[in-house]
Amino acid sequence: MIYLDNHATTQVDSRVFKKMIPYFTEKFNNPHSQNTIHNRDIIKQISKARLMIAKLIGAKREEIIFTSGATESNNLAIKGLKSHVLRGKNHFISLNTEHKCVLEALRKLEIEGAKVTILKVNKNGLVDPIDIEKNINKNTLLVSVMLANNETGVIQPIKEIGRICKEKNILFHTDAAQAVGKIEINVKKMNIDMMSISAHKFYGPKGIGALYVRQFPRIRLTPLIDGGGQEISLRSGTLPVPLCIGFGEAAKISMSRLRQEKERTKKLRDYFYKNLKKNIKNIFINGHISKRLPANLNISIPGINSENLIKNLKNTVISSGSACTSNNIETSYVLSGMGLSKEVVKSSIRIGIGRYTTKKDINNAIKDITDTVKKLR
Repeated sequence: MIYLDNHATTQVDSRVFKKMIPYFTEKFNNPHSQNTIHNRDIIKQISKARLMIAKLIGAKREEIIFTSGATESNNLAIKGLKSHVLRGKNHFISLNTEHKCVLEALRKLEIEGAKVTILKVNKNGLVDPIDIEKNINKNTLLVSVMLANNETGVIQPIKEIGRICKEKNILFHTDAAQAVGKIEINVKKMNIDMMSISAHKFYGPKGIGALYVRQFPRIRLTPLIDGGGQEISLRSGTLPVPLCIGFGEAAKISMSRLRQEKERTKKLRDYFYKNLKKNIKNIFINGHISKRLPANLNISIPGINSENLIKNLKNTVISSGSACTSNNIETSYVLSGMGLSKEVVKSSIRIGIGRYTTKKDINNAIKDITDTVKKLR
């Protein structure tokens, strides 16, 4: 299998897996139980994991709230502001290319009285920060803009948006599930108040994520889950110790090799596109060519239905869009939201190069895709 769907999920790094194993079978104590000798190491390791995640994004350990993943984090960041909506500060701004969970969470708040402005991106998938500034009013509470898009890999001008929000005294949230561990991020320099993270997008385990919540000035969120309030009263439930440990280890590894991986995956990506373009006529990239994740390619092959292409590939795994909406056989709302035609959208494929992708994999994938396209044509 040549796996090129690393935006959907990534393979758990063997070092991460090794670090997790003892916490399934030997050190299996409940971290929230009484402070016994057996629990101290577990509590210490969870604290270390929290610190590694914080360091990866330029935050403090105390600002990392463990969740089940970026979907829950996005919901907590948005729906957690419900009490503010009820008090009149009820205007939210987001983009039409955001992840489904962000758009759906905003729709739910809209039913409860919130005012929501959904801005359109341009044909390259980017929003103009000035458009955001123009739509801010006295009741604006939150701006939520994804750092890097999960389909196109397009990176938004987050630092500029963060600056505008800070000047206007408005909360700024970003879904950074696709970006963390792949590009440099500093929540303080980018003026980010809340950030959603998912471990399985950068070689950690599935089922664990985090919400970075700025500590000072404190952001008051209403919990989604009632219970023991284990995560500083913002998120209840027993922490999944092995997953927390794995998450921290994945962050530590990503931090140590982020620059090298960026350069390596970008070279492979550029090589892939250059050679695929030689073999298949008229293909083109969707989204901004340079302002995108280094490992991402979203391309359209005119005259080819992407679903047919994916099904007929012999041993290459790619996708036609977000894994979170793949159960619905519909065209990509992200590409449609960029103003691309139905023909372009239906012929689009998403390539995600990863840590374990080799040049040999790329060459084999080029051959597999080329042969399949010729067969379909």
